[in-house]
Amino acid sequence: MRIPVVIPYKPTDPKTRLSCILTDEERQSFAYTMLRDVVDAVKATGCSPLILSTAPVQLDDVPVRILKEELNETINGFCDGNEEPLAIVMADLALADRSSILALLTSGGDLAIAPGRGGGTNAIYIRSAQMFRAQYYGMSYEKHVRYGTDAGLMVKIIDSFRLYCDIDEQDDLIEVFIHNHGHSRKWLIDHGFEIAMKKSRIGVKRQGIQ
Repeated sequence: MRIPVVIPYKPTDPKTRLSCILTDEERQSFAYTMLRDVVDAVKATGCSPLILSTAPVQLDDVPVRILKEELNETINGFCDGNEEPLAIVMADLALADRSSILALLTSGGDLAIAPGRGGGTNAIYIRSAQMFRAQYYGMSYEKHVRYGTDAGLMVKIIDSFRLYCDIDEQDDLIEVFIHNHGHSRKWLIDHGFEIAMKKSRIGVKRQGIQ
């Protein structure tokens, strides 16, 4: 079965915490590049990506649905009366690959959750979509776990660095250099980024900018 994988995406003014090192246009371009990597990872599993975007976007043959309601309401609309499996993977998981997404899809639970930093939810798999209600925003990880537990679902927590590490800030870019082997790393190199020592740890710098 080709499991549908919903990828929420914000093409307009994305990744504001990268404004310290990227222009507005560059942030849009880099966010789109990370989306390409997530779509490639989903396709590599044999699943079917669906981009859920706040504005029109085109990426090869991937279907796009424009958000006309809030994210939770839209995802819940996908789930109502739907007995089939469904996954949701965030668009800024530039390190996601085939193995990490397969780990999410094959956990054996009714509800598999990959937490993100700061209490967020970076990826979810639901064995039967109608059993799920989206709880995004705020401490969404805790809310999703509580919902699954209260609903009597077998909840599995996916311990995956690649699904945990969303790319939000300048210090996150080093992880793209080290662990990404797709479009995002090449984008950084093409735009003048390189690995650099920052005091006692490794980081990134942009050519001409200290």
